[in-house]
Amino acid sequence: MMKKLALLLTSIVLLASCASTKEMEALQAKHDQTKEELLAVKNNLTKCLVEKERYQDESASLQTRIQELQKDKQNTLQQVENLTVLTQGANDNIKETLSQLSKKDKYINKIREAASKKDSLNLVVAFHLKKELQDGIDDEDIEVNVEKTVVFISISDKLLFKSGSYTITDKASKVLEKVATVVNGQPEMDVMIEGHTDDTPISANSNLKDNWDLSVRRSTAIVRELQAKYNVAPDRLIAAGRSSYLPLVANDTPANKAKNRRTKIIILPKLGQFFDLLDQKVE
Repeated sequence: MMKKLALLLTSIVLLASCASTKEMEALQAKHDQTKEELLAVKNNLTKCLVEKERYQDESASLQTRIQELQKDKQNTLQQVENLTVLTQGANDNIKETLSQLSKKDKYINKIREAASKKDSLNLVVAFHLKKELQDGIDDEDIEVNVEKTVVFISISDKLLFKSGSYTITDKASKVLEKVATVVNGQPEMDVMIEGHTDDTPISANSNLKDNWDLSVRRSTAIVRELQAKYNVAPDRLIAAGRSSYLPLVANDTPANKAKNRRTKIIILPKLGQFFDLLDQKVE
């Protein structure tokens, strides 16, 4: 009986020992598995932390890039705005310049039209002068020409005055009457009488001081004749003397001296009308 009991206890101990060993082995296996899983988790966590750090760096870089792009956008918008303002200003300047050029073109066209009209008028005046002067007076000592902007009649002094005198001859009166006929038909034009002499000094017994005096007195005598005898308005008349200082030819022969002794009757546009034209505003 005692042997059986001992054997039973021994079996129980052996069985318990076997069970503990199996459990220990199972626990050890479970522990090892848990360690491996924990190691795997740690590795994954480490990877995640590395990835997170990398993503954070990329995110920071991306934010910096976004800020730079926003600044670039603002700068670009400002440049576009400035360019728009400049372009608008340039367009305004171009429009203003074109407007000014258009006004200048209109102004130039007006001047050209006026010049063309004046040239045509000068030709008409010259035609009538030649017609009047050739009608009964066909003299080589009378010359009618259109010179630049004026019509002028050049008359030799031997036809108008006696030598050294400023008294008008009878033949000169006939010439002046015909000139007055044409001049009175063009009331919008002025008339300048310009006296010229040769370089021979005035004689000592003359009541004239010099050739300046002679040239001016001759032009004044003609002005008075046109005003008093032929009713040319005095505000249209200009008396001028050039003495011997604007010769046609050299004063080296008697024939040349005779050419230089002359009176020019110049028919020209009124300066007031010309300046009025310049002052006109072109719209």
